Amino acid sequence: MKNITTKQFSILSDHMAVYDFMLENYRRDWGGGVPAPFWEYALVSSWMDKSHLHRCRIWKDSERIVGFCFHENPVSDVYFSLREGYEELAPEMVEYAEKHMAPDGGLKLVIFGGQTALLKAAETAGFARCGGYDDMIYDFNKPLNYPLPEGFKFTEIGGVDPAKASECCWKGFDHEAEEGPWDGEYEYAYELINAPHSTPEYAIAVMNEKGEYVCYAGMWWVPENGLAYMEPLCTVPEYRHRGLAAAALSELYRRMKPLGATHMTGGGNEFYAKIGYSEKVSWTFWGK
Repeated sequence: MKNITTKQFSILSDHMAVYDFMLENYRRDWGGGVPAPFWEYALVSSWMDKSHLHRCRIWKDSERIVGFCFHENPVSDVYFSLREGYEELAPEMVEYAEKHMAPDGGLKLVIFGGQTALLKAAETAGFARCGGYDDMIYDFNKPLNYPLPEGFKFTEIGGVDPAKASECCWKGFDHEAEEGPWDGEYEYAYELINAPHSTPEYAIAVMNEKGEYVCYAGMWWVPENGLAYMEPLCTVPEYRHRGLAAAALSELYRRMKPLGATHMTGGGNEFYAKIGYSEKVSWTFWGK
């Protein structure tokens, strides 16, 4: 007999239990909700607005978490994790999101293609699909083997310098062109690598002949799910279209597969399909 209760999320007391719930609930199509690193990466990031975390809600069956409704960034983008066998909670979770999760308006439900009960609940509640896209996943049953171009080298395992990685990401995500030169502030990088389940020792950077980082690929290793959660990936503008990102992902494949990794996340850019990513995670957006 089910004994369903709810509570508001408290980062100080609930994070580890929610993380474990996401580990247990993981499916490769994200049908159980986002992978655990997605949530933790956001919580320790500098870009997530954490002022509304108290609005996130947990559903429990006795002491076991069976559902979680939460935001990432912006706070109006709302996600769901729902345990198999508790699909009847989907309408209640969607109703809660609509009433409480976006006090300033602009609510958007983010539901993955495999979350059938939540998709149905959103549609029944009067939401309409307003967009979406597909992320891609690499299956480690096939080799990924793009060579590193001459004149470049990889960092050793555990050898990524947080300051250099921060500068590479600033340039690689075009912040320099949009907001100005990197200001040397990298304290937030230490916050990221100090996350409870962070695995910075598996991150990789590509260096030029001067030792400068020109491509960077982060890695959150999730052995419980066989998941190589790659985040982020970037190349500084003047070094793009040289095969560095493909080489970096190939090196991650070589390092992670012996550990037991079965698949690696990617993104929605056509680049991933070109280098052999094939499986898809379907993101769908719903609004009123």
